[in-house]
Amino acid sequence: MKVAVLGPGAVGGVLTIGFIQGGVDVVCVARPATAEVIRSEGLSLRRGDEEHVVRPEVTTQLQEPVELLLVTVKAPALEDALARIEAEPRFAVPLLNGIEHLETLRERLPGTDVVGASIGRIEAWLERPGVVVQPTPSVVMTVAAGAPVELLRRSGAEIRVNGTAVEVLWEKLARQAATAAVTSISQRPVGELRSDPEWGPRFREAVTEACAVAAADGVTLSADAEWEIIEAMPPLLTSSTARDIAAGIPSELDAITGAAVRAGRRLGVETPVLTQMFDEACRASSG
Repeated sequence: MKVAVLGPGAVGGVLTIGFIQGGVDVVCVARPATAEVIRSEGLSLRRGDEEHVVRPEVTTQLQEPVELLLVTVKAPALEDALARIEAEPRFAVPLLNGIEHLETLRERLPGTDVVGASIGRIEAWLERPGVVVQPTPSVVMTVAAGAPVELLRRSGAEIRVNGTAVEVLWEKLARQAATAAVTSISQRPVGELRSDPEWGPRFREAVTEACAVAAADGVTLSADAEWEIIEAMPPLLTSSTARDIAAGIPSELDAITGAAVRAGRRLGVETPVLTQMFDEACRASSG
């Protein structure tokens, strides 16, 4: 039984090392430069004073069938990354933000069981190719029914099973669409924004609109409950989207907030606040 990890960056690196420590055979599928680093130096994970180094199999093109393909690239890199998959896996579990990537994967891998999933909690970043920093060891993954749960648990992650693919993805997107946009526009942390007299009401209304879109897509969510989750977030938390925009690199803004806005249009749900935030964030990212 073998697992392939497409995109051994921060999330992919943590899970690769977890699988190997759990006795699972792993092949990393990476760009040529990253593949060369992992071949020559291994893949390392730093947690506090501990450092774990593994030497997984690595390739630039997956040419053998595997039991599970974990897709851990960011949305802007998905099309290029999927070109590296030449043999279809039995299962594919994409850990991307948004909702539209499922259709892309199902079209690209018609013989694969593509399972909706999301990373609910992980703190990790890529210091450089092949080197991952993870301050806290916790990893929580939510998957739809039908996922290879026992295999996924061998990564060391806490696996939660929660309904259908669309339910899993909307539960995160309903708050993430607003959070990604508002932090990108303002370049301020969540704690400041949710209590700000100007930003706070817009932030909350955008969450309410996203929940209305989810409802039209068959997923019932409580806007109050989603806002409670935002209220519980660490005050200094921002978003990877905002950080990418600040750094001038491709972000997941379109895959996250843009996807929610497009879903609203498709389903006939008006999202004036969320749409305005998306437009403002797009302007911020292009400026």
